[in-house]
Amino acid sequence: MDQYQYLLLMAGCLLLTLPLELVLGARVWRAPRRLLLALLPVVVVYSVWDVVAIARGTWDYSERWTTGILLPFAMPLEELVFFVVIPICGLLTYEAVGNVLAHLRARTSDRATRQQDA
Repeated sequence: MDQYQYLLLMAGCLLLTLPLELVLGARVWRAPRRLLLALLPVVVVYSVWDVVAIARGTWDYSERWTTGILLPFAMPLEELVFFVVIPICGLLTYEAVGNVLAHLRARTSDRATRQQDA
């Protein structure tokens, strides 16, 4: 079971941030093209960085904590999952916070307008 803990953690991250899309209207999953354009440079740059570091022996991965599934150039599956999941969670959080702040600004502005009218 140890080899699946990392993937379960990544799934947990997605599940914990999913309500940001549904409740706070983050609109990350609803804009797949924009999401792909945001993810692509991150996944490419960090995948190349990771592959180079693995090839040079700068780092490696514990067989205990990884599934053993290797992608091209000996990159563990978990690395690619990390490079996709964490930016998605970050985007969900960023968009949700932006929506909450915009809502609070609108409420403050409405309140100020009503006070001026009174």
